[in-house]
Amino acid sequence: MRGGERCLEVFCELFPDADLFTLLHVPGSVSPVIERRRITTSFIQRLPAAARRYRTYLPLFPAAVARFDLRGYDLVLSSSHCVAKSARAAGVPHVCYCFTPMRYVWDMYADYAGPGAGALTRAVMPAAAAALRAWDRRTAARVDRFVAISRTVAERIRRCYGRAADVIHPPVDTRRYPLGDGDVGDYYLVVSALVPYKRIDLAVAAAGRLGRRLIVVGTGPEAARLRRQAGPTVEFLGWRDDDEIAALYRRCRALLFPGLEDFGIVPLEAMAAGRPVIAYGAGGVLDTVVPLGGDEPATGVLFGEQTVEALADAILRYEAAAGRFAPRTLRAHAETFDRRVFRDRMAAYLDGCLAGAPRC
Repeated sequence: MRGGERCLEVFCELFPDADLFTLLHVPGSVSPVIERRRITTSFIQRLPAAARRYRTYLPLFPAAVARFDLRGYDLVLSSSHCVAKSARAAGVPHVCYCFTPMRYVWDMYADYAGPGAGALTRAVMPAAAAALRAWDRRTAARVDRFVAISRTVAERIRRCYGRAADVIHPPVDTRRYPLGDGDVGDYYLVVSALVPYKRIDLAVAAAGRLGRRLIVVGTGPEAARLRRQAGPTVEFLGWRDDDEIAALYRRCRALLFPGLEDFGIVPLEAMAAGRPVIAYGAGGVLDTVVPLGGDEPATGVLFGEQTVEALADAILRYEAAAGRFAPRTLRAHAETFDRRVFRDRMAAYLDGCLAGAPRC
């Protein structure tokens, strides 16, 4: 149940009788609200080891979506970070809630097809990626209205597809992250998958350089390397459940968020618990984090380069201004992105689409 699934859960609540079509479904992997749907899967479901190795079948995804029979519906709502936006809506409005154009073949191509990829992937990916980019751009015409998760993604949609997009931010369920009582601990916090583009190495190195205690929550292929890099002030907790993470948010000095994200729910979770954010100032955090020095009450500190020096300087700037971050103000800011707000905005938007608002 990551960000995309939590958006889907709201869509299921908005349309309790709607059918759900998906490339692949692992029973029991998502919430009961989603599991109760009439779920139609594609032929990807029947391929060997699909649940674990689904990226191997990426070149087959377009054909899998094309086989869905979507006749007889009033609206098609695609929730897309890869190929769902190519669904054929059979003459009814098609709204795409877009997490990003297919990052495998656009902005993050090097991460998926670079030296860390397998030999077969490196051999076939250049030709496959070129074909997928052309297909991705061409099938954008099947969407009547794009809704992006952030201004960053809206700009990417414009650049990749030549289409405008409205922005409705994904939800954070603030109820899951109660406000702290003001009893703050001595540690900074990272909550993240441990993969290269998250740049957790910057947080580990900055904490070591400054001698600050850092707790890292998360698992992933970078875990072993990061542990070797870490000094004595850095602690790795691995996977933790939602309640444990909420408790860690409430008592941290601040959340460190050094990666470039399309949106990023984690900073809002920390703010809901009353704790500020120290983040790389690009991508989705520009929609969610209010930096020091502006007219609005600050919710965090931003740094401009993904370097250890820049992050360490941001930590020192935060410590010098720590008294300016009021927990209730941080909570109030997070509540403007609450699940209820998302549900209401999507409901109003989709009502407008069904009433015949023009395509974008």
